[in-house]
Amino acid sequence: MKKTIINLAIFGAIVGTFTSCNRDLLTPIPQTSVSDASAFSTSSRVQGQLLSLYAALKAGNFYGGRFVIYGDIRGENFINETSNLVTGSDVWGMNATNSATAVQNLWSAAYATINKSNIFIDGMAATGSTVVGADLAGKYVAEAKLIRGLSYYSLLQYYARPYADGNGAKPGVPLRLKGIIGAGESNIARSTVAEVYTQILKDLNDAEASLPSSYTGAGENTTRAHKNTAIALKTRIYLSMQNYGAAITEANKIVSATAPFAAPTGVAHRLQADIATVFTNYLTTESIFSMPMTSTAGDSPGTQNQLAFYFSPTVANGGVGGGEYSLNPKGIIAEPTWKDTDKRRLFIKTSGTGATAKSWWTKYKTASPYTDYVPVIRYAEVLLNLAEAKVRTTNTVDAQAVALLNAVRNRSDAATTYTAASFATPASLISAIMLERQIEFLGEGLRNNDLIRLLETVPAKGTAPAKAATESGYIWPISSSELALNALITDN
Repeated sequence: MKKTIINLAIFGAIVGTFTSCNRDLLTPIPQTSVSDASAFSTSSRVQGQLLSLYAALKAGNFYGGRFVIYGDIRGENFINETSNLVTGSDVWGMNATNSATAVQNLWSAAYATINKSNIFIDGMAATGSTVVGADLAGKYVAEAKLIRGLSYYSLLQYYARPYADGNGAKPGVPLRLKGIIGAGESNIARSTVAEVYTQILKDLNDAEASLPSSYTGAGENTTRAHKNTAIALKTRIYLSMQNYGAAITEANKIVSATAPFAAPTGVAHRLQADIATVFTNYLTTESIFSMPMTSTAGDSPGTQNQLAFYFSPTVANGGVGGGEYSLNPKGIIAEPTWKDTDKRRLFIKTSGTGATAKSWWTKYKTASPYTDYVPVIRYAEVLLNLAEAKVRTTNTVDAQAVALLNAVRNRSDAATTYTAASFATPASLISAIMLERQIEFLGEGLRNNDLIRLLETVPAKGTAPAKAATESGYIWPISSSELALNALITDN
């Protein structure tokens, strides 16, 4: 584990060094300090190239913080406290523009990760496979494809209409599949949403076929892609496409038919007995894929990108963060079925009294430099993905779906056990599953995904108005930097 994190830190620092002096974010960012000609010349250099892809993915402007944060603050469960555009007050207010910090930086970070993945895949085809051998090369390329697929999926969640709007026929994002190695390669039209999803699934299917079933240590099983990582992500992708039958097929690969639910193959994924363990011991079998952070220089999210900085109160109020976003008192914490005895309520911290009292979310607890691992996907999500897909497919109060819902709820709320009689209709069971998702994944960035995949109105919160699926601003505009560089791009 130490070796993996150290390598990520080294290559993360190198990525940051080159990014800071490169104004054209669509041009290639050098992968290491060696020349292009020798970048794939030895096994260690090839491995370094691969690990640099994870470093790009976990950048503070991407999966190291901002992507996850935006997924929550666009929803209804947080209140902006600082009116700071740098920390997403416009994202929260649903009025981000083409030149907004969030809109530009997330786009650039995602495409930088995609371009690095493309350069790696191209380099492996040219010389890298010969250097490391076909078997290891196949595994490495599979990791790169998973990272590329996840990056494209992430872009669709903000910059494109949901799949459900027109069955994927609306404009998606530019689909770049070759590494950009020179000027004049930026012009490319937007593919449709369906075309981008097709490529995402191709990448993830290719990845599943070639990735290892597991690694020797818990660290790599959490921070590097393996077969179950690809499968788990596909359950999320298919839910976003409302292809519930395919979501069930994928989930059944890693979820046993009955409780206690566990993955029968590959890494032995299962829920932890205590939700708190997942956010103190980052390497449990519940954490399918996470972004590791350490105190090594260049290996933490960076200023104003950190989850704890956004959601935790200031030190003066008993926290470790900047007090950027408090919990909306009218949001999910007001849900009456979320009982006071539920262990997940221990993540709520209250500061002040009376009219000045505020609640904060302390799921992420480490102080600066904020070394909480950032969750990408957990086994709990796979269980609830399967539960939702089962009910939507069968249109019944499905017994397995109830059991899956119970597995997640009972882990934190032992006093609540659902039965089929608890739900008068399939719709009432769906409602319970969606509420459970809000509670279980609060602060993990999934709320935006869940709202837009179902074309639901983004609810109002504080001074921010509701935003219906038909309104301007439901999705983000295209980054102004892309519009300036790409003559074929069209805006939302």
